[in-house]
Amino acid sequence: MLGQPSTLPSIAAGAGKAVPSRAYAWLVFALSFGLLLSDYMSRQVLNAVFPLLKVEWSLSDTELGALGGVVALMVGTLTFPLSILADRWGRVRSLVLMAGLWSLATLGCALANSFGEMFIARLCVGIGEAAYGSVGIAVVLSVFPRHLRSSLSSAFIAGGAFGSVLGMALGGTLSAHFGWRWAFAGMAIFGLVLVGLYRLAITEPRLQAQRRALGETTPAESRQGCLSLRPLLSALFSARSILCAYVGSALQLLVMGALITWMPSYLSRYYGMATDRAGVTAAAFVLAGGAGMILCGALTDWVARHAPQRKWRMAVAYSLACCALLLIAFHLPAGTAQLALIGAGMLFVGGTAGPASAAVANLTHPSIHATAFATLTLANNLLGLAPGPFVVGVIADRAGLLGALQIVPLASLLATACFIVGGRYYTGDLRRLESGRAACAGNP
Repeated sequence: MLGQPSTLPSIAAGAGKAVPSRAYAWLVFALSFGLLLSDYMSRQVLNAVFPLLKVEWSLSDTELGALGGVVALMVGTLTFPLSILADRWGRVRSLVLMAGLWSLATLGCALANSFGEMFIARLCVGIGEAAYGSVGIAVVLSVFPRHLRSSLSSAFIAGGAFGSVLGMALGGTLSAHFGWRWAFAGMAIFGLVLVGLYRLAITEPRLQAQRRALGETTPAESRQGCLSLRPLLSALFSARSILCAYVGSALQLLVMGALITWMPSYLSRYYGMATDRAGVTAAAFVLAGGAGMILCGALTDWVARHAPQRKWRMAVAYSLACCALLLIAFHLPAGTAQLALIGAGMLFVGGTAGPASAAVANLTHPSIHATAFATLTLANNLLGLAPGPFVVGVIADRAGLLGALQIVPLASLLATACFIVGGRYYTGDLRRLESGRAACAGNP
């Protein structure tokens, strides 16, 4: 079937034979989005129980930061190879295996009795979650018409923030009423239920039929021609502006990852909030980050609709605004004004995700977009989300948590520098890569 791409148009066009199912497409989106929520709920529930683990096991902030950072480290390390493996082994089977692993590992967190056991369980959570973002979005986009893909991508990516909100809020509530172990158990049960539903409802043959009804090629067909190693690496890393997009996006997410991880602890220590209230309040800040990501992306598209170069300037503006607001906030005394400025800073902390993703898409051929976004995910995790919580923990052990949070927003200045440099090379890189992209497009 995969070896007969010439039959796709006739199949797609056959009357009554292969009609795209809107209901099935939205079922795929709903279940894939639900698993993304489970992904981030399992990842971020730890933050809500930091204060309880610190007291019960006498953990240092460095150890707490390691428990938070190891998941992102595994995601960053494994997302690229596991994404390629999923394309070859089967995306549906891969997603079911991934979600089952992170859900069982989250259950293992509930059963852990020491830092070492918790660390191993969290490491397994990271292995399970490693490629879900890139593979999940590839499945979703493959069953919808092209004109819906931009809005679906934004909605899917923002699900990470909403999952973080649910994980911290529900985790804080469950831990306050039933103990921290039930916070992890609740996330695990939610994930396992969704795995069962996904396994029953989503199958590779149904996805293939939907793609053919849309007149789309299958994943194996779309890879042909542009995936030999040297051209692939050249397409992913040769342009200076795409390197700046990778690094700038990662440095900005270092700030976001650090704040998401440590806000419950900050509210507990400096505002005297109980675990449940700190989790809910921190979740509100994460929600602001997710809403800001969507709003900044829409604003960027509107401002740059006739001048794509402006997307880089918008990324610069978001990074500078985030840095200024958070630096001022954490130098103010605890109180309403500080919380308001932190909330304002969170609106911009993820704002560069849209411009950076657009730059990566524009600077790579459509046939390797999944691999390009896996590379962006790798950079975001290895340079941003993984070190962010750990670095704050190390600094906090020496200068206090407030002192660490006064320093971490400076990473946004480094992100700003990357976006400024990337913007200068962007137009030239697009022109230089045009011939290579045309050659790749001519060899489907």
